[in-house]
Amino acid sequence: MAMKNYSAIREFILLGLSIDPNIQDTLFVLFLLIYLFTLMGNFLMLLVTRADSHLHMPMYFFLRQLSFLDLCHSSVTVPKMLENLLSESKTIFVESCLAQAFFVFATGGTEACLLAVMAYDRYVAITSPLLYGQVMSNQLCVGMVWGSWGLAFADALINILLALNLDYCEDQTVPHFSCELSSLFPLSCSDTSTNFTLLLCSSVLHFFGTFLMIVFSYARIFSTILSISSTSGRGKAFSTCSSHLTTVTSFYGSGFLSYLLPTSGSPLEMMFSLQYSVVTPMLNPLIYSLQNKEVKAAVGRMFRKYFHSFM
Repeated sequence: MAMKNYSAIREFILLGLSIDPNIQDTLFVLFLLIYLFTLMGNFLMLLVTRADSHLHMPMYFFLRQLSFLDLCHSSVTVPKMLENLLSESKTIFVESCLAQAFFVFATGGTEACLLAVMAYDRYVAITSPLLYGQVMSNQLCVGMVWGSWGLAFADALINILLALNLDYCEDQTVPHFSCELSSLFPLSCSDTSTNFTLLLCSSVLHFFGTFLMIVFSYARIFSTILSISSTSGRGKAFSTCSSHLTTVTSFYGSGFLSYLLPTSGSPLEMMFSLQYSVVTPMLNPLIYSLQNKEVKAAVGRMFRKYFHSFM
């Protein structure tokens, strides 16, 4: 088979979601609306958790970081996907593709770490409520957030640097709507066994590792909740972590299924990938605003304040 080196291959073709022009127009409108709702919902969550003094607690500090991450994660993939839905060429430069793969990996990895940190926050709040303020100090919260970003970006950087050395074949079609490392390896003429091994190890240590931390935290949380004698007390304790548990289920459920399926561009793989990278960032603000009484109250106070200011 003919081979070209990395510098000779200038572009990849993102196969996308559909080649039917009518379906593409419909998909463009749908995902544009989803992206706009994602921007509005997460910007609103950033504003509310920052402006309302009642939400100046570790839980909502982490929620603000989650909203910022969802903005980043969605903005890495959706704008290019929208562009390709209106374009005939659907091309992306190799450098841009690798950059997108890096930020998809980095922001997704950071969110996995942050969800584990938020599980630990709920664990401390429920199992040691009297020591919560002392344990979850501002210094610890900031340190855990920076640690999440640093670990994920270092992991992504190692994987991308190794991928830079790959040579690519004549077939430049990526069977996906975005660039991910697992989709690029089959296009390479080089030996990708080391890349696959590194990516697998990163995924196991990073995503499964954080998932196990979340499971351990919730095992202790549920054990503590079940030991509470009153029904109202158990309901109140569980309500403080129900939003986070819903977010974890959505993120890890779709994320695991997306990465466990082979990179064939099948409709099922696309569906889970869309859920993971496009839909979940839109749903997180809704989950927290609908299930969390403090956030709902803060949103109400903010709108009443702005409404009265215009009267």
